[in-house]
Amino acid sequence: MSSSVDQIKSKIDIVSLVSSYIKLDKAGTNFKGRCPFHNEKTPSFFVSPDRGNYYCFGCHAKGDIFTFVQEFEGLDFVGSLKVLADRAGVELEKYSKGDKTEKEKLHSVLEQAVFFYQKKLSENKLALEYLKNRGVTDTTIKDFRIGFAPAEWRELYEYLLSRDVTEKDMLQVGLVKKKEAGESRAYDTFRGRIMFPIADSSGRIVAFSGRILTPDEKSPKYLNSPETSLFNKSEILFGFDKAKKDIRLKDYSILVEGQMDLIMMHQAGMTNTVASSGTALSENHLIKLRRLSNRIIMAFDGDSAGFSASDRSSNIALSLGMELKIADLPEGKDPADLAKDNPESLRECFKQTKHIIDYLTDKLVARGLEPRELGQEIKKHILPRIALLPSTIEQSHFVKNIAKKAFIKEEALWGDLNVPVPTLSRHLQYRVPESSPPHKRLEQIERKVVGILFWQEGKNVEIEKKVKKILGEKFEELQKKFEKEKEALIFETENYYNDKNNLGADIKELLLGLEEEYLKKERDEVRNKLQRAEQSGSDLEIEKYKKNYHLISQQIDKIKNKNEE
Repeated sequence: MSSSVDQIKSKIDIVSLVSSYIKLDKAGTNFKGRCPFHNEKTPSFFVSPDRGNYYCFGCHAKGDIFTFVQEFEGLDFVGSLKVLADRAGVELEKYSKGDKTEKEKLHSVLEQAVFFYQKKLSENKLALEYLKNRGVTDTTIKDFRIGFAPAEWRELYEYLLSRDVTEKDMLQVGLVKKKEAGESRAYDTFRGRIMFPIADSSGRIVAFSGRILTPDEKSPKYLNSPETSLFNKSEILFGFDKAKKDIRLKDYSILVEGQMDLIMMHQAGMTNTVASSGTALSENHLIKLRRLSNRIIMAFDGDSAGFSASDRSSNIALSLGMELKIADLPEGKDPADLAKDNPESLRECFKQTKHIIDYLTDKLVARGLEPRELGQEIKKHILPRIALLPSTIEQSHFVKNIAKKAFIKEEALWGDLNVPVPTLSRHLQYRVPESSPPHKRLEQIERKVVGILFWQEGKNVEIEKKVKKILGEKFEELQKKFEKEKEALIFETENYYNDKNNLGADIKELLLGLEEEYLKKERDEVRNKLQRAEQSGSDLEIEKYKKNYHLISQQIDKIKNKNEE
């Protein structure tokens, strides 16, 4: 493991890695850009090529190449190792069974299931014929590792047992299940289904989605793996591992509903497509996409259910500040149908995309409603979405468009727009995180002083002496307070004072401020003691604390005078 890590570190520099995800600009000896881990307008995310790490002054995210990939792509360390090894051309070491972690063992179980399902597909003419009729090529079957789960109750179960996989591990990854907790034997979760492996961002299999081959009245059309320690439905998007590179390159993502839609879109060359796999689209899904591009096109089935799905999803996307467009597909057609039967028509749909607000407005106007009813529908369905747009200029643009299309005065629309916006869903409670309230002055000064101490460690003994003189016994306590943030503080201080000549003046001001704030703390303590003495009626104590209070106040005034000089 360590040799693989060292090889990857020697072949990938942090600037080239991070700049392949986000735009970076030169800033002195470092690079800066907008932080991918929180919303911001002014770049506060810095990357240091010399130190091989990054730090965000806004949300305090920090780390190296492995941490960045983990956080950006939502992976564990082994997942980030796989992504970076592929990028660096480093072959990861193979582990013996005893060396595998619990997660790696579970991933291995799922890999064996993929092999089993692929073999069974190659032996099943009916399943292969179904895929061929849907237009899926042999190359696509291989690329997406599509398989088939036999209709038998325990065929996968028996196969995995023969491969020394325990029933416990099968249950943990959702490949088998039991009707009741006390039942003696488990049985296969997926039976008689075309199997689509679901991968995490690094390409490791975490779950499956199965499409029934021969429909019946009892079974659902699609069946997904249950949530497990590897599979979180609100985090994983089907096809994300294959689409992420092209989403960055093309600067937009396409979102479809089902696995077959995604597979056929990729086969048609639209390789920046991901799918929600029939599960509810979550805020986490869209945040993951937004990190790669703020632009998204939703392409759901051209029927009422598809419209409803994109309508719900738009609430979340707009609340995240994304530029959202809709591809209006012909009624009764889904992306998979068009990709097979009429690829040119599919491409034309994506040339004619509309912003979600224009799309909804046109749909309502086309219904031929009475003017009053149309106005009510616009107020209910469209104005709340306009209210979510971060730019007043954008809001004005859409208000003008609606006024022209619906023959409603702009003033009336603005009047309704400015009233409290009705809650559309829990997702709309999301807003760009506000900056945390500023630290108290003492905490800010302490942070800066300790940052300088860490940065100048062994180089500037005089600063340390001065701080010790002010703090006395509290010096070590203060250093311990910030020990966990040492690397971040050094990076922060180094970046702030890089190529600047005001370090001496700043230190003088900071030390005076530090002394002043500690004296204020001491004076507060004396005030509390004075109040208690007054309550107890001790004249000697009262006199002593009054004198102390006066002396400390004089010292504070002297420091203030020095600062004003």
